[in-house]
Amino acid sequence: MTPARQHAFLGVLVLLGAGWGATQPLAKISVSTGYGHFGLMFWQAAIGSAFMWILVLLRGRPVPLNARALTFCAFIAMIGTAIPNTTQFMAVKHLPSGIMSILLSLIPMIAFPISLALGLERFALRRFLGLTVGLCGVLILVLPDASLPDPAMLVWIPLAMVAPIFYAFEGNFVSKWGTGGLDPIPLLAGATLITAVLVLPAAIATDQFITPFQPFGAPEWAIVGSAIINVAVYAAYVWLVGQAGAVFAAQVSYLVTGFGVFWAMLVLGERYSPYVWIALVLVLCGIALVQPRKNAALADTSVME
Repeated sequence: MTPARQHAFLGVLVLLGAGWGATQPLAKISVSTGYGHFGLMFWQAAIGSAFMWILVLLRGRPVPLNARALTFCAFIAMIGTAIPNTTQFMAVKHLPSGIMSILLSLIPMIAFPISLALGLERFALRRFLGLTVGLCGVLILVLPDASLPDPAMLVWIPLAMVAPIFYAFEGNFVSKWGTGGLDPIPLLAGATLITAVLVLPAAIATDQFITPFQPFGAPEWAIVGSAIINVAVYAAYVWLVGQAGAVFAAQVSYLVTGFGVFWAMLVLGERYSPYVWIALVLVLCGIALVQPRKNAALADTSVME
């Protein structure tokens, strides 16, 4: 690989981290006026699905729509989109955006014990050490009284952990059982469409539906921006995996966490205690130790949907 090509891939990696890192502050902005999680989830899924299907059409590749493929799409819709994204919208109302970014970065560490249980990985001391270091980071984040801006926020940490747990399981599910004959882009296109169909009745029934026929302010544009960023970055991530390999692309985890905290400080004015910075360092060290295997293929492509 030429130096110019390496630099280009590194530039793409930085853009991916900056883009995905921005989605947490955008989520915080989108809930700032009291929009409900079902309404937010519907529009994120609907906008994301529309753009994903445009990508599918532009690629011009036939998409199998048999029962097996649709079953996989439905399963991914539940464990990789509907449940984790909805709980994120619920948690980000009560937790700082930067804290959400740190917790979301735990996906590789949570994925390791799941992969051991499914027989996808063998025990490795280095990776177990990474899991332990990351856990210490989380404990530092949630245990000291001075770590969170308000100790009452602690009750929302378990809800914020639902998303990384589900994303970690999703990656292992894909590694073990495949994608039903679909490559990642049509798989996510189908999953987001199913999510939108499933969530719409809940949004209407709970009076959380957000009408698009209104003046757009920061929360509304944040919803649109987050959905578009997710789609664009996901497509670019899949491309980068194919060009530079899964191990190189997986390094985006560091950048997503760092940019998530940076954007939260810049855009939202968040400030953190020393405990949070110590926790961030430990979590990043944990990620460094819990590296994906070189033959992991696209097992981590669901990391920040």
